[in-house]
Amino acid sequence: MIDLNASGAGLDGYALLAAQVQALFADERDFTANAAQFSAFVYHQIEDLNWAGFYINRDEQLVLGPFQGQVACVRIPFGKGVCGTAAATRQTQRVEDVHAFAGHIACDSASNSELVIPLIKEGRLVGVLDLDSPTVGRFSEADQAGLEQLAAIFLQLTDC
Repeated sequence: MIDLNASGAGLDGYALLAAQVQALFADERDFTANAAQFSAFVYHQIEDLNWAGFYINRDEQLVLGPFQGQVACVRIPFGKGVCGTAAATRQTQRVEDVHAFAGHIACDSASNSELVIPLIKEGRLVGVLDLDSPTVGRFSEADQAGLEQLAAIFLQLTDC
């Protein structure tokens, strides 16, 4: 596990993770296989997460995809909760305290902060990458930038 919270280590740590993700997907382009691998990789390499995974766009609704963590909500309408907001706006949602987020959907009561990155390929919303933490304020701007970079690599090297 890389300490992304150490002073100055965040960006260097994410550069190392980016190289590892590129190597992980070097010989595989299948969406389900790569999403499962990516979820496990992020969950085990980034500290202080209690959920990491994908929701897939199915007819303007998010449907649970590969993930690591506790059981989760299966379907989320666009515009509902943090994931649905990211899907509807196509903008990353970094929420310090999910309990203060209007309309938050509590799939896991242990989650206190969340980062949701919309996955857009060739102008089409594929789904979202959802990361939850039990710690309020867990995700920094550096985390957001680093994880957006990892998500971009996933999209580039995956057929979807």
